[in-house]
Amino acid sequence: MTEAATSIGLAPDFKDLLESLKTAFDTDRTRSLDWRADQLCALERMMVDCEQEIMEALQTDLGKHPLEAWATEIAYVAGDAAYCRKHLRKWAKKRKVRTPMLGQPGKSWVQPEPLGVVLIIGAWNYPLQLVLAGLAAALAAGNCAIVKPSELAPATSEVIARRVPEYLDGDCVKVVQGGVPEASALLELPFDHILYTGSGAVGRIVMAAAAKNLTPVTLELGGKSPCVVLPDANLETAARRIAWGKFTNAGQTCIAPDYLLTDADTEARLLPLLQQAIVDMFGTDPQTSDSYGRIVNDRHHARLAGFLDSGEAAIGGRTNPATRFIEPTVLTSVEKDSPVMQEEIFGPILPIVRADSLDDALRFIRSGDKPLAAYVFTKDRDAEARFLDQVSSGNVCINDTMMFMTVEELPFGGVGQSGMGAYSGEHGFRTFSHMKAVMKRAWWPDLALRYAPYTPKKFRQLRKLR
Repeated sequence: MTEAATSIGLAPDFKDLLESLKTAFDTDRTRSLDWRADQLCALERMMVDCEQEIMEALQTDLGKHPLEAWATEIAYVAGDAAYCRKHLRKWAKKRKVRTPMLGQPGKSWVQPEPLGVVLIIGAWNYPLQLVLAGLAAALAAGNCAIVKPSELAPATSEVIARRVPEYLDGDCVKVVQGGVPEASALLELPFDHILYTGSGAVGRIVMAAAAKNLTPVTLELGGKSPCVVLPDANLETAARRIAWGKFTNAGQTCIAPDYLLTDADTEARLLPLLQQAIVDMFGTDPQTSDSYGRIVNDRHHARLAGFLDSGEAAIGGRTNPATRFIEPTVLTSVEKDSPVMQEEIFGPILPIVRADSLDDALRFIRSGDKPLAAYVFTKDRDAEARFLDQVSSGNVCINDTMMFMTVEELPFGGVGQSGMGAYSGEHGFRTFSHMKAVMKRAWWPDLALRYAPYTPKKFRQLRKLR
């Protein structure tokens, strides 16, 4: 390994930084599969060595319990890096494809090659995972990278900025801390790819900036992920899994169930089960539970508190601005045009919207933007198939929430307003690679058929070869 990766502080102009990475890339160091494996191994080692201080940073930023911090951030990054490392040589192999008669004698293949220098801009809700998992994919593909952690999670950002330099190649990986000015300055530069995780509003800004340099982008955004509960579902299990998916990280998860669609009878049976699931996880007073997180800042707390008037708080509803606490809350009697239904909630508030049938639920979901995730709870295979066929979303989980994230072979990404592209596992390797098409021809024979002058005889012969 070369000198440690450099952590770059606030700066108005990052042109020299980008040029230094381009120079490093041009040495072809990152094309080596051994180099890539070493970087991924170092990232795994960083997760082990720095586990305690990462946990403390996540506790400071978001009130995350050590178990939650380890499972959803530290172990996730380590697992992603390990998975990429173990499959790297297979992914990087040339892949032969068929050469048609017209191309014979010859060989054709697809050859993955790194893009160059990529920019990774992370989000605050999973401030470690959403930067370093993307970095693992970029390194596996053989790229140099600049990573910019979220300034809204300053303790975690500081750990990344301090520790990444100690573990990764300093010529090829840089960390930039800062806020909007730093991100804006970076987006002005001609990167070879940009991965952004965050809101749709900022995603549009990223895409517009990237367009000036024709830079391809992967956008991991969010949206209102629906959760449909049909009457035949196992409601006790469904309640536990919905409560876990919604209230993990105090609801600040892009794939959390945003709202629930069900009929009146199922709602009545489900509510006490949701209440019990919340008590089982966080006790009768979640404010005293060390397993329950906090809202990231005062602005988001105020925004979420404003949603509580959108319905009746059948469960929860208490807040404490001083500690940025919002109780796990379930709202009933929620109208479709209420404030809580107009944007992604991104907090521990679960509105229930009445849908008297699966048809009603499908119509409601399809009337809005395509979500990042969609959930359905049912024992009916036909209902399950209809949901899969008629709901377009980045990801779907049947009879559970968020668990598709544990399957490394599945792509993770959005569709439509919820994002574009994917970066997990092999899909991440492909995102940060150019799949170069290659054909090699033999010198002989060199048929005159394709060369002018064109004649009726050549035309007839050519038709026979198709």
